[in-house]
Amino acid sequence: MIKSIKIDLEKCVGCGACAAIAPDVFEIAQNGQAKLKKNWRNTSLEVIKQGAESCPMEAIKIEK
Repeated sequence: MIKSIKIDLEKCVGCGACAAIAPDVFEIAQNGQAKLKKNWRNTSLEVIKQGAESCPMEAIKIEK
């Protein structure tokens, strides 16, 4: 079970890889950086992990 997902906005470059891999979890906000969607908890752990691991800047951390 996932407690939280943290996005380090100082590392995020807004490439959109996370949103492309896990569009039910991540989206690109108006500021050009990744953000979590409200219903991300409804997504499977595997998809969440794939989205987080796709970040080339390693800006997404999953806390279990």
